[in-house]
Amino acid sequence: MATPLDDRAVDELAEQFRGTVLRPTDAGYDEARTVWNAMIDRRPAVIAQCAGAADVISAVTFAREHDLVLAVKAGGHNAAGNAVCDDGLVIDLSPMKSVQVDPDAMTVRVGPGVTLGEMDHETQAFGLAAPGGIVSTTGVAGLTLGGGWGYLSRKYGLAIDNLRSVDIVTADGELRHASETENEDLFWAVRGGGGNFGVVTSFEFDCHEVGPEVVWGLLLYPYENAADLLRFHREFTADAPDELCCYAAIMTAPPEEFVPEAYHGETVVGFIVNYAGDLDEGLEAVQPLREAGEPITDLVDVYPFTVVQSMFDTEFGPGARNYWKTQFVGPLSDEAIDVAIEHAANRPSPETQVVIEHLGGQISRTAPDATAYRHRDASFSFNIFPRWDDPAEDDRHIEWAQSLFDAMAPYTMDGVYVNMLSQEGAERVRTAYGDNYDRLAELKAKYDPENLFRVNQNIEPAA
Repeated sequence: MATPLDDRAVDELAEQFRGTVLRPTDAGYDEARTVWNAMIDRRPAVIAQCAGAADVISAVTFAREHDLVLAVKAGGHNAAGNAVCDDGLVIDLSPMKSVQVDPDAMTVRVGPGVTLGEMDHETQAFGLAAPGGIVSTTGVAGLTLGGGWGYLSRKYGLAIDNLRSVDIVTADGELRHASETENEDLFWAVRGGGGNFGVVTSFEFDCHEVGPEVVWGLLLYPYENAADLLRFHREFTADAPDELCCYAAIMTAPPEEFVPEAYHGETVVGFIVNYAGDLDEGLEAVQPLREAGEPITDLVDVYPFTVVQSMFDTEFGPGARNYWKTQFVGPLSDEAIDVAIEHAANRPSPETQVVIEHLGGQISRTAPDATAYRHRDASFSFNIFPRWDDPAEDDRHIEWAQSLFDAMAPYTMDGVYVNMLSQEGAERVRTAYGDNYDRLAELKAKYDPENLFRVNQNIEPAA
C-alpha cells in the first residue's frame, strides 16, 4: 500500500534536499509548473528542484516509496507537456546547469538543465559544437533522449550518435554510468528511448569543429509558386552534400523590414538553409536555392553559429498553445506536394506552419538497430505545427492538423520522431520505435519493471 503523502513526508524530503522542494502554496510553484506549451496546465503535489544527483536519487526514491505519479522536467520544451503531472511529483532538473568543455578531447559534459543555447555558448568559445536542435531554448536532455536532430545532423549525426556516456538514476534509486563499455544495454536504450529508463544527471558528447561562423539563410517566395518550389526543394536536396541542410516551410511572412510590406501577413514558402563547412563552399552550394525563382526575401549570409541557433527562438517561444502532428516521409511525390499545398493554404492561424525537415546524410549511415532511434532511412520529417493563443480555438486547430495528417497518410512512411509526438496514444509510440520496440520493452522490464517513469511517450514493460 502506498504511504500517504502528508506534510510530514514532504518535510522529510525537503530536509534531505540540497535543492528546493515546492508545494502548491510556495512562492515559485506556478513558475516551476509552467512548461513551453500553454495547453498544459497541471498541478503537481510536489516539485523537487534538484541541485545534483543526490537530490535526484532522493526524489526518485520518494516517488517510488509513496507510489506517486512521477514526471521529469528538464527544458520543459516538448509539445506533449510530459514534463509535468497532476497531483504527483515533478523532478525539476532546470537548476542543474553545469557545462564542462574539454577542448583537447573535443568533448563536452552537460547537466540535464542545460539548454542548447547554454551549451553552444560554452563550446563555441573553443570553435566547437555538439549536434542538437535549432531553437536555443530547447533542453539538451529531452532533445537528446529522443534522438536529437538539427542543422548539423546531416554532417555529424544525431545528438545520440555523438553521445559518449550518461549518468542516470534508474527506478531503484541507483546512479548508474552507461556507455559503450558499461551498462551497454541501458546506453542503447537511452539513445532514443526518451525518459523511459531513468533520470539522466549528466550527458557527455563528442564535439566537432563548427563556426564561429556558418552560412545560413532564410529565403521567402510567393505562395503562388509553391508547387514548383517544393518540387525544386525535392530535387535540390536529393544531391545535397552532407554539410548542407535545407528545410522547407509554408508559413506567414512576418511584418519585418526584410519582407516587402505587400507580403506582410501573407502565406509564403520559405527555405531555411545551413551549411556546416567552408564558408565559400557553402555560399556556392546554396546559390541554386537563391535562383529558384525570384525570392521576396533573401537573408543568405555568413552568421555566428550562436546567432543561427537562436533565429527561431521567438517563433517557437513559450506561452502559445501548440499541437503537433508529424510523420517521416521520403521525397514527396507531385501528388503529395499538391495535397500539402491545398491544405496549408487554409492554415487556421498566422502562427501555424507546415515544415519539411531535411534528414539523411550521416543520420542514415547508422544501422537502425544500433540505437533505440529506429527510422534512419527517412529523408524528411513532415511536420504540422498549429500554434494559437485562444483556448476556444483548440478544437479547430487540432481538427485542421488531423485533417492534413490524414490527407498526407498515403504518402508517408511507417515512422515518427518520438520528440515530435503530442498526446497521441500507445500505438503511435510503437510506430516511433518500430522493430526496436520489443527490445525496449524488455529493457524497460529490467530497469523499470513497475513503470515508474510513465509520464512520457511510454514504453510499457514486457510481461
